[in-house]
Amino acid sequence: MVPPVTNKVTEAGPLDTWEALQVTPDAVLVDVRTRPEWAYIGTVNLDAVERKPILIEWLRYPDMSVNPTFATELIEQVQGEVPPKIYFLCRSGVRSLAAAYNVAEVFGAQGFQTECVNILEGFEGDLDSDRHRGRVNGWKVRGLAWRQT
Repeated sequence: MVPPVTNKVTEAGPLDTWEALQVTPDAVLVDVRTRPEWAYIGTVNLDAVERKPILIEWLRYPDMSVNPTFATELIEQVQGEVPPKIYFLCRSGVRSLAAAYNVAEVFGAQGFQTECVNILEGFEGDLDSDRHRGRVNGWKVRGLAWRQT
């Protein structure tokens, strides 16, 4: 019996993530937010690196329960070809961290080796003093490519 692979989870800011995606053609970005977030807030635009983000809900809308098939859906999206690096994005970096740990564990148990990277700050970033997002930090505030859907 082959022992499971121990995959590591790391973190990177949005700018570092964008730079890494430009020089690592086989890395993927997984947006773990909900369908309404993708539809109403927007998604990252990876056209410049000739890729599309993978969209899989970590917490299913509307009840926000953990998606029990998240890792399986990701394996299907990458057609069984697990990339050496997977970047995870959510609104602020909390859900994406949980998803990254889940994938690291599940993929490792299945013998897949990859590095799971949580994107700090997320798509919209931290709350400001008025409790609004999208003004302090995050993918959008850093001026990185995104699109309204």
